[in-house]
Amino acid sequence: MNYRVSLSVAVAAVAAMAFSTAASAVDADAARQLAKQNNCFKCHAIDKDKDGPAYHKVAEKLKGKPDAEEKLIHHITSGEKAKFPDGHEEEHKIVKTSPPHDEAQIKNLVDWILAQ
Repeated sequence: MNYRVSLSVAVAAVAAMAFSTAASAVDADAARQLAKQNNCFKCHAIDKDKDGPAYHKVAEKLKGKPDAEEKLIHHITSGEKAKFPDGHEEEHKIVKTSPPHDEAQIKNLVDWILAQ
């Protein structure tokens, strides 16, 4: 491969990465709105614990873990048990989107939580 071709390939790769990063930027307003619509702030806050952990703590706990997004998506869409400070457990509320099962909205919410 000659120098010009490899340079062109490298430039194209960098441009593609930059575009995909920009395309996947978090829409914080939409994420907050979805959290508000689903009453997430009843149990969670951004920077302080309530009945559920602060989103900042969630992000810290999952930081650098390759399956962080997958784990959080499962947690908010499966109804799995959540433990409360007093020791009792309840099924975590399943986040509802409009239209139903909108993966992009769920991913945006999860990415926003992980960015805290």
